[in-house]
Amino acid sequence: MTQARVLVIAGSDSGGGAGIQADIKTVTCLGGFAMTAVTAVTVQNTRGVFGVHMIPPEVVAAQMRVVIEDLGVDVVKIGMLGDVATILAVADGLEGLAVPVVLDPVMVSTSGSRLLADDAVAALRERLLPLATVVTPNVPELIELTGLEVDDAADMLLAARELLEAGPMAVLAKGGHLDGERLTDWLVWKGGQRAFAESRIDSRDTHGTGCTLASALAVSLAQGLGLEDACARARGFVRQGLLQAPGFGEGAGPLGFYPFE
Repeated sequence: MTQARVLVIAGSDSGGGAGIQADIKTVTCLGGFAMTAVTAVTVQNTRGVFGVHMIPPEVVAAQMRVVIEDLGVDVVKIGMLGDVATILAVADGLEGLAVPVVLDPVMVSTSGSRLLADDAVAALRERLLPLATVVTPNVPELIELTGLEVDDAADMLLAARELLEAGPMAVLAKGGHLDGERLTDWLVWKGGQRAFAESRIDSRDTHGTGCTLASALAVSLAQGLGLEDACARARGFVRQGLLQAPGFGEGAGPLGFYPFE
């Protein structure tokens, strides 16, 4: 595995379990080199989000530009963007950058706080989905992006296929919000699909699972793994984190971040 250069564009989580903090830990554990463009500073812990301060879009764009110009980038991972202006700045900054892009369409935090403005969903669809190599929505995000009802794994597959028509090369739809003892994620791409199904891990420590999965997927793609293998490795890293969670905090606690082979 090479030390891939991963540019993470996302918000900061003061509790350390999600956002930029989880992204950096994930990339480091998997042998990559993390660089960042911070889109927002959030005031949060395991119990919830208590405040959000957006970084000016021109500052987000400048962070991207200086990193790309000097250090170079092998893959981009996008998380919380917050508003239309930031989405447009990020999309403009990615134009012409010929590397994989993993888009986690962060809309709501684990604790239920809204992290994407309602009027920004259309901008996300129009400007960023066509730039994405893989987009990684959970069920609520999939519903919001497609307008379809998703009640089970079959519905999730249909919605993932619908989202694929919006422009990304692939969709990894995450089924953790659905009921049942078995958890199914669907990976779909033009001409193919694969279900990843495993027993559900019963844990309250799920803070940052989406951020962690997308970052693990990004660094794995940059290290040369194919799409299916990269998804399998990313899912394995998240499952390890759930099983090795340290139990910090009174709410949805962070994952455990340890090297993974």
